[in-house]
Amino acid sequence: MAVRWQDRIVSVADVLKCKPRIKNTCISAALILGYFAAGATTDQIVAEFPDLTPADIAACLDYARDLADFEAA
Repeated sequence: MAVRWQDRIVSVADVLKCKPRIKNTCISAALILGYFAAGATTDQIVAEFPDLTPADIAACLDYARDLADFEAA
């Protein structure tokens, strides 16, 4: 599933203290990534958070990949 994380993950000063979150929710990207780290599947995460879509979950993984690939100048 081709998803640009920039289309689905936002960071706003007055919501979750600027932590990256899924757009239009208060669900942080870190929370979703934590579920993956614990072994949850996309279907299980969507069942736990019905406001999310599989594309939102994919965006979190794409976001994490970009962070892991980031090189400071």
